[in-house]
Amino acid sequence: MTQQTQAPTTSPALDSVQRRLVQVLFVGVFMAALDSAIVGPVLPALRAAFGIDNRTAGLLTTVFALSSMCSTALMAYFSDRHGRRPVYLVSVALFAIGSLCIAAAPSFDLLLVARAIQGIGAGGIAPVASAVIGDVFTAERRGRILGLIGATHGMAFVLGPPLATLLTSTLGWRWLFLVNIPVALVVLWWGARSLPGQRTDAAPGPIDIGGIAVTLLFLLCLVMGSSRLPDSATGLLLWPWFLAASGVLLAALVIIEKRQAQALIPIELFANRQLAYTYVLTLGVGFSMGGIVFLTSIATLAYGVSVENAGLALLPLVLCSMVGSMAAGRLLNRLGARNMVIFGFSLLTLGYLQSAVPQTGLTAFVVASVLVGIGLGVVVSGALRSIAIDEAPPALRGTAQGLINIFNAVGTLLAVTCISAIADFEGGGLTGFSHAYLAVALSMLVMLVVAFGLKKKPTASVAGTSPSVGTTSSKSG
Repeated sequence: MTQQTQAPTTSPALDSVQRRLVQVLFVGVFMAALDSAIVGPVLPALRAAFGIDNRTAGLLTTVFALSSMCSTALMAYFSDRHGRRPVYLVSVALFAIGSLCIAAAPSFDLLLVARAIQGIGAGGIAPVASAVIGDVFTAERRGRILGLIGATHGMAFVLGPPLATLLTSTLGWRWLFLVNIPVALVVLWWGARSLPGQRTDAAPGPIDIGGIAVTLLFLLCLVMGSSRLPDSATGLLLWPWFLAASGVLLAALVIIEKRQAQALIPIELFANRQLAYTYVLTLGVGFSMGGIVFLTSIATLAYGVSVENAGLALLPLVLCSMVGSMAAGRLLNRLGARNMVIFGFSLLTLGYLQSAVPQTGLTAFVVASVLVGIGLGVVVSGALRSIAIDEAPPALRGTAQGLINIFNAVGTLLAVTCISAIADFEGGGLTGFSHAYLAVALSMLVMLVVAFGLKKKPTASVAGTSPSVGTTSSKSG
């Protein structure tokens, strides 16, 4: 698949259109991120409304994670084939439909189905938005925009819990999802007029049905094995079999994709050493994000913070993550992606290492949280996405961005699994969590070493190789 090349222009009219485009992308990504941040506070209301226990309520997160992870690969793949605009709009529409169905769900089973629909939509929003940024903006402007997009998760986790508490206590939990509808409608209307079209010289080839099927099965087995959800539901030891099946499916996927002309997961992307490093580091980013989950356990076990106020212990981390992401986006072009990633993983190593030593006191814990927050904000700011944009062929840019989301999600899942396993092995007390976070710190140190393999200077920008904003296309309309 080839794309026509147009030189970027910087006319005032185009600048205005690009500003509207950034707003469309930001609101869409923020909407999806905010929905993830409100789930925790709404769980008590769901338990009361449907009469379910904690384990069943946890399915809400598992279903969303699995469906969004699976849809990421599909949406990114189809955005490379048929253009960013239709796929982004379909993703937002599915998210809105899922939100409406959740709000109207008469039973928890139907709520889970609706949550899966919402997850399918959410899985396509962030990678397609990042691919649009790579298509439209020059390298000089890209870093700041990617930093802004990366900061959405920090903003969501600052605003999400109080918003969830306010709406749940006044209008009811269903309004947490109904508010997505008008926002999504605005994004759809605005996006249809602002998102770029995409011209192709030839019709897309056959869809990679085999690759899609094996990829979905692989992710399903990986999630089931890592979460041990089937073990909890049946009382049987099933997780080793699911992980073994995921290994077999991964090997089969590599064989299948090597034979495909337009593969769902193009193996040639991993032949690029910079992209291979990027995906390994993205796995580390996800691992660092998963490490945040149990920091509240250290706060309660080591420093006597009440369970009700445990979430407040992470407020410095969340705020620093948001600020770090935006600042890193502004510095990306000046310092380079390699330096930003090295700096970020250095802070994560120090922060998690300090977290593993709870004897140093609450003040040291807060300092560690600040280090982790800034480090996380830096590594999610867009440096790795910028490398993927520069290194991937324009025709595979959406897929390259989708893989970042997948590796990130897998890393988060593995972190939660590993930390909980280490802590439980040692009795679930403070000593267990201390050893678990020492392992997290060592993993961040490994990622720091890998980061030195990145290029010292970014490759030449290929921005502007896609049609400029506002163009139309016979493919994407």
